Amino acid sequence: MGVLNPQFGSLVPSQTQQVLNTNYLQFNNGTNDFAQQYLPEIYEAEVERYGNRTLGGFLRMVGAELPMTSDQVIWSEQNRLHISYDSCTLTGVDTIDINLPIVAGVNNVITNNMTVVIMDPLNPAATVKAFVAAVAGTVLTAYPYQQASLAASFGAGAAGLKVFVYGSEFGKASGLSPAGVDGTGLVTENIDPAFTQFSNKPIIIRDRYAISGSDTAQIGWVEVSTEDGVGGFLWYLKAEGETRLRFEDYLEMAVIEGQISDATSGPGGAPGGFYAAAIGGAIVAGQNTGFSAFAAGNQLGTQGMFDAIQARGNVMTGFAGALADFDSILQNLDSQGSIEENMLFLDRATELNFDNMLAVQNSYGAGGTSYGVFENSEEMALNLGFSGFRRGSYDFYKTSWKYLNDASTRGGSTNFSGASNVEGVLVPAGTSTVYDQVLGTNIRRPFLHVRYRASQADDRRMKSWLTGSVGGAYTSDVDVMQVNFLSERCLCVQAANNFVLFSA
Repeated sequence: MGVLNPQFGSLVPSQTQQVLNTNYLQFNNGTNDFAQQYLPEIYEAEVERYGNRTLGGFLRMVGAELPMTSDQVIWSEQNRLHISYDSCTLTGVDTIDINLPIVAGVNNVITNNMTVVIMDPLNPAATVKAFVAAVAGTVLTAYPYQQASLAASFGAGAAGLKVFVYGSEFGKASGLSPAGVDGTGLVTENIDPAFTQFSNKPIIIRDRYAISGSDTAQIGWVEVSTEDGVGGFLWYLKAEGETRLRFEDYLEMAVIEGQISDATSGPGGAPGGFYAAAIGGAIVAGQNTGFSAFAAGNQLGTQGMFDAIQARGNVMTGFAGALADFDSILQNLDSQGSIEENMLFLDRATELNFDNMLAVQNSYGAGGTSYGVFENSEEMALNLGFSGFRRGSYDFYKTSWKYLNDASTRGGSTNFSGASNVEGVLVPAGTSTVYDQVLGTNIRRPFLHVRYRASQADDRRMKSWLTGSVGGAYTSDVDVMQVNFLSERCLCVQAANNFVLFSA
């Protein structure tokens, strides 16, 4: 008798009624197995243990998005109306070197007959008001009004002094005066404003997701659910949806964290010194003519918000909730643009430091604590948080920034996944009016805004398209569906001197 081998579905009977691997079909010997033959109780939906996982939204709250058509975006910023000289040094009894050359039409803000204030920042009591009698190169001859001499006031060879002009004084019928004034006694030199510009360049951000045609028909037992509303039992929909969400976060993270290549390094060894110099300070003749640096393959980076504030803004290190530290920030804002309304985006630890600082200032309740969320009644639940406050002449609106709290990016307590070196940022709520050549009209834009490449032929703000031969795309003979994502953008941080970065 012949034997058929293998014997599919063979059952070996048992003398007793019991479940054995010899008399029941097995489901645990393959890659798609169950632990036993009974159907388990299955929760189809995933548990959202991390809540909303997306990190974007910061720039939508504080900025705008505007189109651009070039490889660069360049803007100019006003300089100060009054110019002072720091790090000045006494070179004689009544002579002081301001350490900057006096060049006609550039920075000759101090001429004969001007009156100046000379002060020692380390000793505010040592302040002298003097009359400028002569200017020779970088050295001023200035005679104090009420002191015997400069040397008698500050000490011979004093350094680190500050000088600024507060007016001028001329005698009656001055007639011919020393060089620098005409026959009427008026100053002949003009003070031309400096032309200061800053710039940034867009970067191309890309991502994609691909799946074979066969796998698009796979039905899973876990129900798909993502933040953008994708649902069903096709697992590739979840993967495609999460790729899109992750890319949308990259659009914000790339311009927040971006850095420009320096003079000696860069991806592939391509130096970006030409461009780093343009971003780091005022643009000079010939400095922004090297458009060959934007050729294919030269990934020079882009200047993000953190880098811009560190280069041109203010950095507060080690803020622990002391009111004196916060008042020092206000004093610095007074010396800058003095924008009245500001927004604070903070990690959790710094936000709690602010709450504690404000609670101490409130005299109501035990220990300086505000009681309730309803009419400050002590029978109600405690409200220990502050969403906004006013200090001096400034208004601040405080919120938690998820990007600084998420453990997969810069967040996490020091007891868990490590702390970030960025603890928060103060963003001014001001706007400026400019003429936009693309839109052809005057627009108001915030100090912090995104520029993306766009023209009549192509809008590269956020592109997505299908390639392959699956899912409605018939662009190739490859049996895949490929979802492509692309954007080209950069961030403009204007008036960075009004921003404050809180650093560990």
